[in-house]
Amino acid sequence: MRDLKKPSDDNTPGRIGANDLLEAAYAANTRRAYRSDVTSFLKWGGSIPSSPEQIAAFVAFRANNCTVATIKRQLASLSSLHSTLGHTPNPVKSRLVVSTVRGLARLHGKPQRAVEPLLIEHLREILDSLPGSTIGKRDAALLTIGFAGGLRRSELVGTNVEDIEFVPAGVRMTIKRSKTDQAGCGRLVAIQFGRTRYCPIRFLEAWLAEMGAQKGAAFKSCLKGGRISRRRLSNEAVAKIVKRHVARIGLKPDEYSGHSLRAGFVTSAIMAGAPEHAVRRQTGHASSATMERYIRLANLFEDNPTGLLF
Repeated sequence: MRDLKKPSDDNTPGRIGANDLLEAAYAANTRRAYRSDVTSFLKWGGSIPSSPEQIAAFVAFRANNCTVATIKRQLASLSSLHSTLGHTPNPVKSRLVVSTVRGLARLHGKPQRAVEPLLIEHLREILDSLPGSTIGKRDAALLTIGFAGGLRRSELVGTNVEDIEFVPAGVRMTIKRSKTDQAGCGRLVAIQFGRTRYCPIRFLEAWLAEMGAQKGAAFKSCLKGGRISRRRLSNEAVAKIVKRHVARIGLKPDEYSGHSLRAGFVTSAIMAGAPEHAVRRQTGHASSATMERYIRLANLFEDNPTGLLF
């Protein structure tokens, strides 16, 4: 990204420069992806600013060893960079590049691979098999709160103890920042007390009592022997925990990830008859379109005509 600092910004203690604001405009993961994509383009022989012809040639080159989704992400990075640097017209948005991408999708397009949702019956089976150890208590709380809150992995591991408020009906969790809330406006997620032994609140209470912390990360790593670390769990750790437990109940771990908790909540809630707007309010989805594939899965056998024929 170009240097946007003004002379008055330099060497001024505590002063926020334009570069700082530009960096803050994008999440860290987004910045890393942008840098990687732009680096790949430049190593191939591309230049900034580029031209529609050069971008289209890059798409054709990448089509030999990349998925359509990867190429579209790389184009999004190049488009964002051209816009940020003020290069107009943006070559990525040219008719030539748009047509090239459309042709790419027709020739090489494949259905997007979605992870399997961890359904409520699978979650209950996992909970029944968990030990009462420190790690068992953490995993029970992590899985049930992640599921019941319909949380993204980053939201789950980013939660602090002080973000959790116990109230008579259950808990209120403050999600300070998320994928669709990069500005940090925050949103509240409510989780009610359950009617069964699988109540997420009870598992959360047991884990917080075990951890004994009054502030800081709500979900931490555990060392060998069950000793609780000071380190916050990572996104990758959530995925590994989910995979480990689905394997224990006989499911294929390669088909599940940390996102399976969120997907499982949506699918299970819709199957249980929850209205779509209520599910979306819980998960914080920006639109119903992003939940559509899970809703389709949940309703796949509803009014299915094969049931009338066989």
